[in-house]
Amino acid sequence: MSERASQVPDEITPAQADALIRSPRYVALLALASIAGVVVSLAAWCFLESTYQLQQLLFVHLPGEFSDDGDLPLWYLVVVLGAAGLVVAYAVARLPGRGGHVPVHGLGSGGMAQPAELPGILLAAVGSIGFGLVLGPEAPLIALGAGLAVLTLRATRRDVPDQARVVVGAAGSFAALSFVFNSPIIAAVILIEATALGGAKQRIILLPGLLAAGIGSLVSIGLGSVTGLSTSDYSLGALSMPQFDEPGLADFAWTIPLALVIAIVVQSIRSLGRMIERHSTSRPFVVVPLVGVAVAALAFVFGQATDEGAAAVLLSGQDALPDLVADAGAWPVGTLVLLIVCKGLAYGVSLGSFRGGPTFPALFLGAAGGVLASRLPGLSETPAVAVCMAAATVCVLGLPLSSVVLTILLTADSGPGAGPLIIVAVAVATILSLVLNNRRDAHARVSATTTAATAPVPGGEPGRRAAT
Repeated sequence: MSERASQVPDEITPAQADALIRSPRYVALLALASIAGVVVSLAAWCFLESTYQLQQLLFVHLPGEFSDDGDLPLWYLVVVLGAAGLVVAYAVARLPGRGGHVPVHGLGSGGMAQPAELPGILLAAVGSIGFGLVLGPEAPLIALGAGLAVLTLRATRRDVPDQARVVVGAAGSFAALSFVFNSPIIAAVILIEATALGGAKQRIILLPGLLAAGIGSLVSIGLGSVTGLSTSDYSLGALSMPQFDEPGLADFAWTIPLALVIAIVVQSIRSLGRMIERHSTSRPFVVVPLVGVAVAALAFVFGQATDEGAAAVLLSGQDALPDLVADAGAWPVGTLVLLIVCKGLAYGVSLGSFRGGPTFPALFLGAAGGVLASRLPGLSETPAVAVCMAAATVCVLGLPLSSVVLTILLTADSGPGAGPLIIVAVAVATILSLVLNNRRDAHARVSATTTAATAPVPGGEPGRRAAT
């Protein structure tokens, strides 16, 4: 494609968008997006499969060599998670891209990943996710999809402008993200809301993105007699919960206080992550391995104090989420409380230091909180889990529509009754999160002003401001 034939202006009117969509150059973009979808989906499967197998090796197969009962010894956890810290610190400090964006900022931070940044991003992701830190794969997948799509575009050996790279790069992100969520629709909603993509630009990018995700999904589904690649070990599907067709008055009465509590807890976890980030940014080789050791200690404490294994505190939780919900009645209250505390702390410190996505641990912790809340009078399991998952997700991502759609699809098999409660929970949690964030920002501004006012003046006395 020539530059003129593939150009997508930064600012475009609806009429210009219609003209572009009807033109042959848009057909060429769709063809490139389709090719990128296949390439990116294959790469996404390789990434997800490799991190999953590494997790199985480190936390299922190898522990049996050191322990007769399969428990994870403290020294083993410290070695594995400390080594993970060194790997991630190297990617952050030494490689382009600093290992990708810091997950405490959600999914909307940072621009499109460049191909040169992919080695550092993938190394940091494998060091975090594959070694058991409490983060998910969605953020590295977005970067992987965009970077590989741009490389696919460059392979055409044609002069392609930046605007076309944006379209094909976005299509690659659609394809990669749909692989782990097992749905092109969820991927599209999350990416559109996270990037604030709207207007005529959305019309131009959405179709190539959906096409890339749809064609790429054939890699996992298969076509005719050609068998697809299995993603059942790590892709997220609908949860199995009791039928819930219609909410009652008690369900609505519990929704608002539950959403408020979840918002406060999740914002506290994010505050911990932001505090860790301030130190890990300047001293990654010290702070990130220490965070890994702290996560190892939290996992060991939980494993020793309960009948569950230490691995329950580790990993993103996407694999354990269906079992947690399906066996909700079998979890003792004390074990659930300790799981939320230990995994929440591990999640918080991981958010500010390691690299990965924040979505799946938030879903897991929300579900654990919902299982715990289902013991409240008048509140059953399905609405409790749905409300808490939705509130936790929106507090981490800051994406109300994505949180509603994701939670509704996860609870779809239990009936339509949870839908209205999910929307109310997301609205309440979003408002409280905004209030808490505004107070934090105001406090930070006051602290910065106070520090500047009392800073020593060169050649003067400490605490005295320079004359203006």
